[in-house]
Amino acid sequence: MTRKTVRIAMNGVTGRMGHRQHLVRSILALREQGGLDLGDGTVLWPEPVLVGRREDALEALAEKYGLEHFSTDLDAVLADPSVDIYFDAQITSAREAAIRKAIAAGKHVYTEKPSATGLDGALELARLAHEKGIKHGVVQDKIFLPGLMKLKRLIDGGFFGRILSVRGEFGYWVFEGDWQEAQRPSWNYRTEDGGGIVVDMFPHWEYVLHELFGRVTSVQALTATHIPRRWDENGKPYDATADDAAYGIFELDGGTIAQINSSWAVRVNRDELVEFQVDGTEGSAVAGLRKCRVQHRSATPKPVWNPDIPATEAFRDQWQEVPDNTEFDNGFKAQWELFLRHVFADAPYHWDLLAGARGVQLAELGLKSAAEGHRIDVPEIAL
Repeated sequence: MTRKTVRIAMNGVTGRMGHRQHLVRSILALREQGGLDLGDGTVLWPEPVLVGRREDALEALAEKYGLEHFSTDLDAVLADPSVDIYFDAQITSAREAAIRKAIAAGKHVYTEKPSATGLDGALELARLAHEKGIKHGVVQDKIFLPGLMKLKRLIDGGFFGRILSVRGEFGYWVFEGDWQEAQRPSWNYRTEDGGGIVVDMFPHWEYVLHELFGRVTSVQALTATHIPRRWDENGKPYDATADDAAYGIFELDGGTIAQINSSWAVRVNRDELVEFQVDGTEGSAVAGLRKCRVQHRSATPKPVWNPDIPATEAFRDQWQEVPDNTEFDNGFKAQWELFLRHVFADAPYHWDLLAGARGVQLAELGLKSAAEGHRIDVPEIAL
């Protein structure tokens, strides 16, 4: 067995997502399992090079996890020929320029979404990467979650018949920051810093809908800034200029209609922080992050609307749990493994920068729809 060291420049690992999901639960988890076995006698050993703006924070992370390499000089890291892959989990507004540098340096690129702040920039990154001949990928973690993988199993097995509609509910209450600390960084609520729930979540909804149900062909959205005043990490008040809620209707290729509400100003009365209900002619399902429940046509009750008497049925109890039937790994780690196999074993991989550009496109058109107050077609994009 041959061990091949893969040096990965990880930019933005001092942030919540870059630290927890990508560094700890993906790259370090791969090291804990002994590396990634490619099946040809080669085991990939990921060696992270931590990159960021705050040297003290990088040094603390390196010390905590026993890592040797960190730097605040991105240009120097990208100039290092021993670095194979550049990964970006920075603030959105800083991402595009850094990825351009990585592509120019000939590094394979893996990035959080959105890949850029606008469609033109996202498409340009995809073109540059294609012309450079590098491998590239965009994080699309939701489709690797157990609940959605069970949902995909149902779709592939023909459980639903003709799929009629998808209804999604996502969100939770993000504290304003005055009397309880906010769970998300303050930049998320400032448009000028690349914040906003449409920019953050519509790229997720694009690939979830595209992968499971069909390409999005039109969007109609209404956005709101429900909480106009928040407090930052230093306890200082600021004006929230970005949307903190979005209510979207999406038409899909094939006729399915999807409705998805996204909000950081909603209190959770669901089993999970995100849930999708899928209704078809032969059956329905409700999928969350981990669980999925179904109700087949043959087991569907026959409710009758009568507001004058109490409900006689516990409707939630009439659904059946979909079994795991397999072991599910962390979704971020699973996609990292696929990307590494793509880079070093040329395994198939289609979650690339062009797929990421579709997400940016949907966010851009969603904001345009909200501003103009009408439905907008979503054209297909290509290099």
